[in-house]
Amino acid sequence: MKLHAISDLHLGHRANRLALEALPFNYRDDWLLLGGDVGETEEHLEWALAALTRRFARVLWTPGNHELWTPPAVEGGLRGEAKYRRLVEICQRFNVLTPEDEYPIWRGEGGPAVLAPTFLLYDYSFRPDDVPLDGAVAWAESQGVICTDEFMLHPEPYASAAAWCAARVAATLPRLEAAATRAPLVIMNHFPLHESLIRFTSIPSFSIWCGTKETRDWHTRFPVKAVVYGHLHVRGTDWIDGVRFEEVSLGYPRDWDATAGLASYVRQILPITPDRPHPLPPPSPR
Repeated sequence: MKLHAISDLHLGHRANRLALEALPFNYRDDWLLLGGDVGETEEHLEWALAALTRRFARVLWTPGNHELWTPPAVEGGLRGEAKYRRLVEICQRFNVLTPEDEYPIWRGEGGPAVLAPTFLLYDYSFRPDDVPLDGAVAWAESQGVICTDEFMLHPEPYASAAAWCAARVAATLPRLEAAATRAPLVIMNHFPLHESLIRFTSIPSFSIWCGTKETRDWHTRFPVKAVVYGHLHVRGTDWIDGVRFEEVSLGYPRDWDATAGLASYVRQILPITPDRPHPLPPPSPR
């Protein structure tokens, strides 16, 4: 009984859907952390959960930014918190745990551990010190970068994505504090919890849409076995202050090798082993 993780399935792309369809049924006793950006529509999420709950004994999900998009063409579409709550309802239909559920205790190999899916968003704080908050988006745009979130991720009823992020951080902290009294944590969030993990070579200013500095000490503030995240499409293992950070994204078709199969990108989180359970083809340079 092992714990695995993957994120950023991006099922709007046919190659990614075919890869998920071909994922073998080798995980019937195992659990999966699904770290967001499954797709851009409710149908993508439903399709993924149907496929993955047939293959894994238990699935835990947290949203990425893509799930929260409301395209302008969708008249009357749910936005912000209402959109998120709708996604939670879909997960509940599939008996998939979300950040709104009680954190379960993992008692399989490498346990015990409390599995904590979190939904925190970003607040534009991953920016240079000389760039003010209210100038962060303009600064990124001056570097030739603008995130689609600025047009399709709506924070209602909050005034901004940063305000929504602050509310999510405030709600999550006491839950993690309580959970940490039960067992060490495995924290899953779509966005990285530590700014040092962001290593874009071609679009460094995209960092402002990648997390919040409010989480920079969470891996030492709490007893943590591992932190699992995605969003960056730059897979890898990092150790910060002796804590393991795993970027587990699949990404767009250009970001992964279809000939390797999706199983090569399903990352084993627990038990922790010296070597990866599967080879990971190198990510595309970004």
